[in-house]
Amino acid sequence: MFQPKKKRPRIRKTMSGLIALTLLSSLILPNVAGAEPVEPSQVQFANVSVQAGQTVHVPVALKKSYFGVKAYNMQIDYDTSALEIVRITPKSINAIATSPNEDGVADFQYEINSAEGWVRIIWVDFTGGDHSILDETQLFDMEIKAKSNATPGTKQLSVDQTDSEHWHFTNVEHQSYTELSGGTITITAANSGGGNSTPNPGNSSGGGGSVSPTSPVVTPVPSTPAVTKGVDIYVNGQKQEQSATATTSTVNNQVTTTIHVDNDKVINQIGSGLRTLLLPMTGTGKGAVVGELNGKLVKTMEGSNAEVVIQTDSGTYSLPANQIQIDQVLNQFGSTVPMEDITIQIAIEPSAASKQTAIQAAADKLENTTVAAAPVDFEVKAIWNGQQVHVDRFNSYVERSITLPEGVDGSKITTGVVLQPDGSLLHVPTKVIKGNGQDSAIINSLTNSTYALIYHPATFSDVTNHWSRDDVQDLASRLIVQGTGEDVFAPDRSITRAEFTAVLLRGLGLHSPISTEARSFTDVKTGSWYEDEVQTAVSYGLISGYADDSFRPNSEISRAEALTIVSRAMKLVGLAQADASETTSLLSGYSDSTKVQAWAAEPVASAIKQELVQGADGKLMTEADISRAQSAAIVKRLLQKAGLI
Repeated sequence: MFQPKKKRPRIRKTMSGLIALTLLSSLILPNVAGAEPVEPSQVQFANVSVQAGQTVHVPVALKKSYFGVKAYNMQIDYDTSALEIVRITPKSINAIATSPNEDGVADFQYEINSAEGWVRIIWVDFTGGDHSILDETQLFDMEIKAKSNATPGTKQLSVDQTDSEHWHFTNVEHQSYTELSGGTITITAANSGGGNSTPNPGNSSGGGGSVSPTSPVVTPVPSTPAVTKGVDIYVNGQKQEQSATATTSTVNNQVTTTIHVDNDKVINQIGSGLRTLLLPMTGTGKGAVVGELNGKLVKTMEGSNAEVVIQTDSGTYSLPANQIQIDQVLNQFGSTVPMEDITIQIAIEPSAASKQTAIQAAADKLENTTVAAAPVDFEVKAIWNGQQVHVDRFNSYVERSITLPEGVDGSKITTGVVLQPDGSLLHVPTKVIKGNGQDSAIINSLTNSTYALIYHPATFSDVTNHWSRDDVQDLASRLIVQGTGEDVFAPDRSITRAEFTAVLLRGLGLHSPISTEARSFTDVKTGSWYEDEVQTAVSYGLISGYADDSFRPNSEISRAEALTIVSRAMKLVGLAQADASETTSLLSGYSDSTKVQAWAAEPVASAIKQELVQGADGKLMTEADISRAQSAAIVKRLLQKAGLI
């Protein structure tokens, strides 16, 4: 077998260099086993929508592969009359992207031919096999612009899969047969309101950040004169005097205090060592507080992996700067807009009376439920030239807290909830922290929304003496699991694939898909109770179904299958998984480890590593059906290990 050098070679960035690398990708890891896998590997282009004149991100992901991918090349063709490819960004294994005119390590290269309408992407693992790409991983991101004169309709990104120079994947064991799906781009008329940019999700195992299309800014007229004063802010815990001002005004009986950061002064003070920018504003009671930075400061903070913290009487919002996704925001306004001209607003404000009424009405429909604290809105938006963009979703869980009212005991809070469009309340991961005088509820979520705190104690007669009592009743009080009848949970009953998926999603606080792209399963019926849950789980990369395009929602789920889904959720919550070297040792402690199928070995080992499962009588019993009680216990341990509850 070819043994690459330890030092990665540099290849001249020309089309001939790309062709050379294409040939190398087919030679670097030749066939060993020779046999094709039972099922083909699968690569997926996202299906997206975009307004004419706007850009959109199209993630390309390896959805299924039975062996690690060591090299690939593809040529993607597109219609130049309607589309323009702006850039290609690698997402797997920290590859370095190089275009033909750039210098860099040539493990990932691309060439865009705007005249003929194609882009060639090539990647090779030059490490000798240490960095293979596994399934459920985003390979790269394509930033594509719909031309301003593009006719509304659909365009298809295509690949000639019959030509090995246009489509070729090489794995450890064989040259694999790889299928491609997706790639439909729906173009809507400019300013029609129909476009919706698909987010750049960072990696396919994570939640996926999102910014909304631009919309006009509506500026209400204050009913009282604005009052401005100097305030102190803190950089890495050190007070920064005269680096911000606060303006307070009243609009529609709502007092709002806006903290205006002196962006240039803060940038000059922090250099490259910024970790935390704290904007404290207390003494405002139930008033709204808005922190204002500009895009230039946010970009500087992003480069330092810093976070901005807004601290108020009603709560705290801790937002990593990289979750604001300032580059996506800039693309919405136009890539030529100066960063310093974009205003980023991070707001904590009490919810409108209409939302408070809706939350109370939803709580009244639930048995034994009390709203323990008034709802609070957390919002992030960017403003430029009379237009605004809302930052709605994040790539990882973002923390915010709600301060409990005086006299409210934190032990009387079972969970935080989010108000859904249909008027229902759903769980978001929440934990209560004891404080000096007042307790706080810490809420972690992948979205911005309206959050409230409830007390919803739950008990079941058939778990009173069951080993799972604490786990089941805790998750029931959080609205994550439900009984099978009045006062009955049926802890030892098997759970179906659809039921397990729904419980895991509720636990993680994932209540809607991250994109409009839908996966069609032959046995997931439109209008079924689990239809939305299945599509949400697919969009987050938690499930993929079977080779025959079925999901088998009503079939019992085995322990191995359940732990495979959980292992994908571990990526989402930031828990380390077992690597190949750990898997054997982790499984070897169980007498039935040889019965663990190859596809389940690493997921099961990962669950053992994080102490999500312990087995019974020295056995893993991966082929056995998982019970409702076991499901509750595993989901609770997952949330606890991730620090979400």
